[in-house]
Amino acid sequence: MKLKVVPILMAFFAMGVADAMGPMSNTVKENYELSNVMATMLPFFVFIAFAVFSVPGGLLAARIGMKKLLLLGLGLNMVAMLIPCLITPSFPLLVACIFVLGVGTTFLQVAGNPIMRDVSAGGMYGRNLSFAQGFKGIGSTASAYLVSIAATIAFLAKLEWRAAFPIFCGLMAIVFVWVMTLKIEEQKAEIPPSIGSSLGLLKKPVFALAVLGIFLYVGAEVCIATFSGRLLEQTGMSATSAAKYGAPLFLAMLTVGRLTGGVVLNFINPRNFFRISAALGLVGGIILMLGNSSIAVVGVLLAGLGFANIWPMLFSITVEEDPKRSGELSGLMCMAISGGAIVPLIMGKAVDNGMGVKAFIVPVICFAYLLVLSLKGGSKKVESAE
Repeated sequence: MKLKVVPILMAFFAMGVADAMGPMSNTVKENYELSNVMATMLPFFVFIAFAVFSVPGGLLAARIGMKKLLLLGLGLNMVAMLIPCLITPSFPLLVACIFVLGVGTTFLQVAGNPIMRDVSAGGMYGRNLSFAQGFKGIGSTASAYLVSIAATIAFLAKLEWRAAFPIFCGLMAIVFVWVMTLKIEEQKAEIPPSIGSSLGLLKKPVFALAVLGIFLYVGAEVCIATFSGRLLEQTGMSATSAAKYGAPLFLAMLTVGRLTGGVVLNFINPRNFFRISAALGLVGGIILMLGNSSIAVVGVLLAGLGFANIWPMLFSITVEEDPKRSGELSGLMCMAISGGAIVPLIMGKAVDNGMGVKAFIVPVICFAYLLVLSLKGGSKKVESAE
């Protein structure tokens, strides 16, 4: 692995910090005496930022370069984290800080995925992007624990619920300096893009199908993470076992699968690995639909392993179609993360209508699409690892 890859991996780790806004919601709720609805504003504004700023972020990256956009994202995150370190913000100011954090994290995601191509050795883009997603997962898990650990550190404890912010701010600063020292040769578009030209990429089937694939993949992942626990109980599994083998096992397998995928891609072509991953995810979903408690855990395991590498494989394969427009493509695909808000609504409706485990048909349909998409060949051959 090239040394240039390491600071980009750490940038992905920093992306996971935004996920700490979920665990912090309860603490903030108590401190500001908020309703449950108002408390959800923290993670909500992070996702709103993704929906609004992904495409503009891609356009900005195409104009100023991926490295500068990555530094801008890290800088915004530092500011968002610094304010709660210095003062106890009012709730509106805190929400503003979280929104800035969401914008910064959006820019990290938009720039981080394609810039990994520029720092990777030939044939290693898909592998390194899988490792990066694994690092992001580790960052998400670590940030959740840091919220609790920071409160036990003497010099931070006086900050009470704000104790974790200095740690998060320091992390952003370290990664900022590390990335700033990198010398990266980026591939840029010859003509500065616009909103029209960016959306115009969707006229090409290869890009439109990929963006839809990301939309369905993220939606399917959120479906499994959200509903697996409660639906496993309907297979006859105890509530304790369902809580253990539902979302926690699925999320753990996502991280394991992404880190393992980085190794596997030393030996398997990215397009073939995409096909294997889509097939595993589909089989896992079908097993969950069967409603058999004795094999339901196998379904969760296969789903986690199958889902793990869809994003890096589909992203890297799509960017290889037109590397010079990677910023615009990244913006479009990051915008498709909104599938995580829309697809689960469909599954939620199915659960409310009494479909039980048959509601897993929603992620199954998503992965059936991804499997069909994986079997299609792109206009360019993706370079395999050698």
